[in-house]
Amino acid sequence: MSLVGSLCNSYFYILQDIEDVIMRAKEVGINSVISVTEEANDFERVIHLSKSYPGVVAPCLGIHPIQCWGSQEQRSVRLQDLDSALPLFQKYRDEIVAVGEIGLDFTPWYAPHAEHRDEQEAVFRRQLEISKALDLPVNVHSRSAAKVTIAVLKEEGIQQALLHNFAGKPSVAMEGVQAGYFFSFPPAVSRNEQRVKLIKQIPLEHICLETDSPALGPDKQARNEPQNITISCEYIARVKGITPKKVADVTTQNALRLFPKIHRTLKH
Repeated sequence: MSLVGSLCNSYFYILQDIEDVIMRAKEVGINSVISVTEEANDFERVIHLSKSYPGVVAPCLGIHPIQCWGSQEQRSVRLQDLDSALPLFQKYRDEIVAVGEIGLDFTPWYAPHAEHRDEQEAVFRRQLEISKALDLPVNVHSRSAAKVTIAVLKEEGIQQALLHNFAGKPSVAMEGVQAGYFFSFPPAVSRNEQRVKLIKQIPLEHICLETDSPALGPDKQARNEPQNITISCEYIARVKGITPKKVADVTTQNALRLFPKIHRTLKH
C-alpha cells in the first residue's frame, strides 16, 4: 500500500531512534509524514527535520490552543504566544505544506472561563488569516469545541481544512463535509467502538489517515509512531465494510488533494 498523511506532532525531532522510526514507516508504505508544531519554539526544529529527511517529512507550522503541553505550566493559548511565530510563517512560507496544528480546545480544565475561550478563538482566527494569505490548508484541533470550530472555519471562508482526531457529533461532521473539509482518525479509535457511527457517516472521500504520534496509539501505555497508520486504515475499512487497500488508495488521494505541496516534497 502507498500511504500519505501520517500526521505526527513535533516530538519527532527529539527521537533518538528517528532513523528506525522512519524506516518502519517506509516499510508499511508511508511516503510522507506530515509533522505539525504546537509552540513557536518548535518551528525551526520541524523545518530542520524536514531538511534532514527531504521527501519524507512535510512540515506544518502552527500555534496549538494548549501551550506548555505535558508540563505543570500547561495552559490555554494567549495572543502573545503568536508574537514570535508570526515572522516565521513568512520566513518558511515556501517550505510548509499547511498551517497547523491550530484550533480550539474548550476542555473545562484547560479553558474554564469565557476569556480563555475568547482568546483561543482570537489566536485561531489570526492563524486562519495567515493560512489564507499564504494559500495553505489548515490542520485543526477541535476538542470539546467541534461545532464552534467548524462555524469559525466557515465564517473565515476556509476551503481546505483537516479536522484531526475528530470526536464531534456526526451531524456536526456533516456540516464540515458539506463545506468540503476532511476528517482524520488515529489508531486509538480502534480501542473501542465510540466513533463507529461517525466514521460510517463521513464519506471516505472526506477521510484522511493519521497517527497523531506519539499519543493516541492502539496501546495507551506505549509510544505511538507513524507505522501504526495501518491500524487506522484497517479499522476504517472494517467499519465501512471495504478493503484496507480501498481506504489506503482513497485517503492517500485525499491527502494529496488537501496538501498539494506534498507532491513537490515527494519528488525529492
